[in-house]
Amino acid sequence: MINPSQQVVAGEILALLGTGRQVSPLSSRDGGLTLAQAYEVAVLIRDLRQGRGETAAGRKIGFTNSAVWHGLGLEGPIWNYMFDTTVADLPALGSSFKLPDWPEPRIEPEIVLHLAKAPEAGMNAAHLLACVDWIAPAFEIVTSIFPNWTFTAADATAAFGVHGALLLGKKLMVPEDRASFAHVLTSFTVELIGPDSTRQHGHARNVLGGPIQSLAFLVNELARFGSRDPLRAGELITTGTLTEAMSIKPGQTWAANFAGISLTGPKLTIA
Repeated sequence: MINPSQQVVAGEILALLGTGRQVSPLSSRDGGLTLAQAYEVAVLIRDLRQGRGETAAGRKIGFTNSAVWHGLGLEGPIWNYMFDTTVADLPALGSSFKLPDWPEPRIEPEIVLHLAKAPEAGMNAAHLLACVDWIAPAFEIVTSIFPNWTFTAADATAAFGVHGALLLGKKLMVPEDRASFAHVLTSFTVELIGPDSTRQHGHARNVLGGPIQSLAFLVNELARFGSRDPLRAGELITTGTLTEAMSIKPGQTWAANFAGISLTGPKLTIA
């Protein structure tokens, strides 16, 4: 049952959106914050955002790369909502993104799955892939309301899942030969290229073994916490960063080049 304190936290966090302000981690307060409570806060924030005219467009999965868990003090992935106000197609943006007043923003190259039908807990990888009709490369812009990106998994979950925006590249329909495509989705590589020849290399396996494995985590996590909002057909699922997340600022241009999969890597200028 949601208690009044969680409602207060939800209102407080939403009030920070777009202000550039940061707060101390919620977990450091008296009574702390559990992951189960944080997911309830996420649902409350979703309701508040929908009450002001936003529509939930899907879910983001965060921290699927176990290599970053220790540095961030995390023990595993998390999820949260994305909205029609936070998701956009890159062509419609002219490959330029005006950075809002978000604290400590970073960029992440990701794979997005579009659900043609709702997956169920316990499905194997083949059955989960059968729920997906197209995928797309994307950049997720993430941000932390907690200084220096210092927080627990519960903190990050409550605070939008650190989600700021999802910028979608060109879609790729899942081919009929899904068995071969399943292998592709666990073996492709990506190179993130930024200013001053900054380069970060990533692999499909960095996201819990592959994007479909990330989807499996989400489906089972929703079941584990008794979510009142199961996945539905039409949702977008972004499956976690394939490389280290990189700090961004206006004036920079970033590109993601994929190999081993027929994806056109997105390119984005931060305005």
